[in-house]
Amino acid sequence: MAPSAVLLVASMTLLAATFGSAHRLSLNLQLGGEEASRAEKKVPRQWALLVAGSGGWGNYRHQADVCHAYQVLRRGGLKDEHIVVMMADDIAGSPMNPHPGQIFNHPDGKDVYSGVPKDYTGTDVNAANVLKVLAGDAEGMLGVGSGKVIASGPHDTVFFYFADHGAPGILGMPFGPFLYANDLVDTLTNKSDSGGFGELVAYIEACESGSIFQGMRLKGRSIYATTAANARESSWGTYCPGMAPSPPPEFSTCLGDLYSVAFLEDDDAADRRKETLQEQFERVRYRTSNNGTFSQGSHVLQFGDLHMAAEPVGRYIGFGSGVSGAGHGSSSGGINSVPQSLSDWRDWYLSRRTELLEIGAEVTLTRESEEHVEQRDAELLYMT
Repeated sequence: MAPSAVLLVASMTLLAATFGSAHRLSLNLQLGGEEASRAEKKVPRQWALLVAGSGGWGNYRHQADVCHAYQVLRRGGLKDEHIVVMMADDIAGSPMNPHPGQIFNHPDGKDVYSGVPKDYTGTDVNAANVLKVLAGDAEGMLGVGSGKVIASGPHDTVFFYFADHGAPGILGMPFGPFLYANDLVDTLTNKSDSGGFGELVAYIEACESGSIFQGMRLKGRSIYATTAANARESSWGTYCPGMAPSPPPEFSTCLGDLYSVAFLEDDDAADRRKETLQEQFERVRYRTSNNGTFSQGSHVLQFGDLHMAAEPVGRYIGFGSGVSGAGHGSSSGGINSVPQSLSDWRDWYLSRRTELLEIGAEVTLTRESEEHVEQRDAELLYMT
């Protein structure tokens, strides 16, 4: 080979080596920059606490709602280790269940009980444990159930969903004392102030659930909440016997709650990357109000940091697909419903009336709300 040719080959080899090294260096710097960027942004983990605060066949719908919520989260991409489920777990295996081992949240829906973790069941589902799990108190839950808690950090999101009965300033629990509004809000604000989460979204299904956050100290914290009703009205059950649509004839109880079904079925159908919390709120509010008539409907309310409502719902429940077949329809149509107070409030309320009146003093009910409770009691006495 001629000397000039050798020199040319050598030059090209050196150039290629130099270019390759530079390219690898550039690529490494780029990847390193991306990793540093991800570390700097600290991509949030998504956590969720789901609580059914009742027990017994007559309260079937609360556990059905919670099981459906679990399926929504799993299909959204949340990991089991970041989801805590608390429910009495006395419905799937109830002798009254015409489909043993299964729970349904829609007359034509699929089983929503399959795969649901039994983190805390039976008497472990009480107010004290709910607050410990929410606070992330792992030491306090040692030896109890799965021991899982919401161990979220300052960059994480938390979704808190509660379904049960309620009254001014309280939420029901299947065992032990009620869950007081002050205790719940204190736990949320303390966790926020200590860097226990970046953002928290709470959905509360209960009668008078608006009283839980009304006037509470949420300002300046990244906490957004919606409630099924205002502070003075019942929330509503749905998919009950005799309704359209009705549950299968073998069922003797309601399959869902109107507010819960509205947001869960919206989660099933929506593009979670695009739909915002505000858009979901508007759809759920319309459906829960019975298309704006409030005849057999309630006033869904918002509380806390309303700027968070501009975020996509997937930020808190996962961006994955919905739960095919778990629920049907969208949150824009009307639906028959009955107030929770009429579906099974009578026995529950009368059996705990004394406790409710004592709690009324503790939460400093106004005379007006006391008269409201007395009026409800009188109405319940004459229910058939």
